[in-house]
Amino acid sequence: MSYLERNIAKLLEETIGSRPLVYLNGPRQVGKSTLTHNIKTKKEINYITFDSPLILASVKSDPVSFMKSLPQDKLNIIDEVQMAPEIFPYLKMSIDEKRLEGKSSCLYLLTGSANLLALPKLSDALVGRMSVLTLLPFSTAEQSSENVNFIEKLFNEELGYRKYKEKDIIELIKNSTYPEIAVNKSINRNQWFDDYLTTILQRDVQTVADIRNPEKIVMMLSVLSQRAAGLINNTEVSNEIGLDNKTYDKYKASAINTFLIFEIKPWAKPNKINKRFTKSPKLFFTDTNMLTYIMKRDIEEIYVKDKSVFGHLFENFIATEIMKNTSALSDVEVSHFRTSDNKEVDFVLEKHNGDIVGIEVKLSGTVNTNDIKGLNVLKEVVGERFKKGIVIYTGNEIVPLGEDIWAVPIQYLY
Repeated sequence: MSYLERNIAKLLEETIGSRPLVYLNGPRQVGKSTLTHNIKTKKEINYITFDSPLILASVKSDPVSFMKSLPQDKLNIIDEVQMAPEIFPYLKMSIDEKRLEGKSSCLYLLTGSANLLALPKLSDALVGRMSVLTLLPFSTAEQSSENVNFIEKLFNEELGYRKYKEKDIIELIKNSTYPEIAVNKSINRNQWFDDYLTTILQRDVQTVADIRNPEKIVMMLSVLSQRAAGLINNTEVSNEIGLDNKTYDKYKASAINTFLIFEIKPWAKPNKINKRFTKSPKLFFTDTNMLTYIMKRDIEEIYVKDKSVFGHLFENFIATEIMKNTSALSDVEVSHFRTSDNKEVDFVLEKHNGDIVGIEVKLSGTVNTNDIKGLNVLKEVVGERFKKGIVIYTGNEIVPLGEDIWAVPIQYLY
């Protein structure tokens, strides 16, 4: 498979040049190893993977000798590092020694398919010493070989009328996925996802939590798939699965920490008009194709026969595109906006300087004033910090809907 440039590459290279330790995490099979082999760095690379049973046995039996064996004049890339948390204290010692010597460039680039911050041994060792970046499946821009970050465009460019060529939304979603199945069209996708989920349950889940019944995670994902892109009532879900709240919370956290699902927090900040907001997060699946696999449904069939469900899939897809693009930026936070009287905006993007862009999602070829009520409320709440609001829809034209509010077709993403 030929290498496709990833949007996060520039940020990764910049971080390597300024921080002593970098952790690149993300789901399995998204191209972390491929990316690290293609980064531009002044140092020669020394690559090690803990997927090798021999190396893993060595580091677990004698982490001190393993750390001493690593060259100090190279960038040491350690793949699947979560499999050997024994080295974390020694990484800390090595980083602290380099800090005393006044050296800040990266000595270790770690990669892994689990959230290391969820591991207690890491929390005590590397927090504050490590920059964490996340690589996700292909975005629409990446799989189209376009070097475009649509979130960056939204903040930096003025919108104006533009007409795009029509695009097959089903193909966009199907191709914006894990690299192997995006590139190899002959792969049996159901078998691929079946094998993928089995690997997650047998290996990665046990890394981040003591899970006695991993099959319950599959049941939980099935229940959550019916609630994707919505507010989650955790008590309701735990009762449906048959788990007590504490166990359910642990199972859901393990699915989040292995990048099967993610949550978007609510926007709830003080404001001049004293609006109150929901405190519940919204839940999404990291890959919309994985979502349809969990649902045991075909995406084309859903599109033709069940537009209501496809609306949730469409919002899930836009959520993943937002997260893929913001992961390549260092200063944008994502939340959702919903007032106590149910005025809502699907996604709120907020830069560290306070600038805000609101994104509403609509599965329709047309947009009207009813579709921007939530954006108008958001604009009123945040005032001059509101830079623009958009409604992403399935039409082909960028058109104004009001002051600083636009209808934007899905083609804008790439």
